[in-house]
Amino acid sequence: MALQALIFDVDGTLADTERDGHRIAFNSAFREFGLDWDWDVDLYGKLLAVTGGKERIRYYVESFNTRYVKPADFDRLVAELHKTKTRHYTELLSGGLIPVRPGIRRLLEEARTAGLRLAIATTTTPENVTALLKYSLAPDAESWFEVIAAGDIVPAKKPAPDIYFWALERMNLDPAACLAFEDSENGLKSSLGAGIKTLVTINDYTTDHEFPGALAVLSDLGEPGQACQVFSGDLNGKAYVDVALLRQWHENA
Repeated sequence: MALQALIFDVDGTLADTERDGHRIAFNSAFREFGLDWDWDVDLYGKLLAVTGGKERIRYYVESFNTRYVKPADFDRLVAELHKTKTRHYTELLSGGLIPVRPGIRRLLEEARTAGLRLAIATTTTPENVTALLKYSLAPDAESWFEVIAAGDIVPAKKPAPDIYFWALERMNLDPAACLAFEDSENGLKSSLGAGIKTLVTINDYTTDHEFPGALAVLSDLGEPGQACQVFSGDLNGKAYVDVALLRQWHENA
């Protein structure tokens, strides 16, 4: 089956949003609510074992801040903290502080020219996706994607494959016609669980993850004159990922 669509994760894949984006925004929300919680770089790396912002807050309280006494309305507090964090994150994005990763803009533009369909499958909120696309990619970038599967539209988040199944259903596509882009072990489990061949581009927080079954594991997508680093897989003599290479991988995998 020929390649018809590319489906992208967001955080860590489209842009390095975690360390200097989401983490900073979480800490700003905590301060706004008068909490003395502070997620440093190392702690946040551990918290990334759990996908989803609200889930991450609960994981922190249950596993790293066990002395905290939960209020009776803890679920409401978590929801309000996450809403506030999203506001702070959007403010960071609007300042142009979080650029897309190398090769992302180029590959998306090339894919659109080639007639490939585009989609997003992520655990982050729709608001976060929209802000990242608008401020870090292009003002009209949201319209580039046929489907944006994000947030709580499915009950089970990555590594469950549900978010990919949701996107595939909306696009009326067979998983064999798609290729996914992920950056983490949980993301890869999610896309492979949906039957989608997957390319991994790692980041600072996922360098020690295991990626069995990935088409390739790279530092990023690379650019002309800026070759990507290859950890596994074969770029067939190329220095960066383009649509022709994606078609080769998809056909031969």
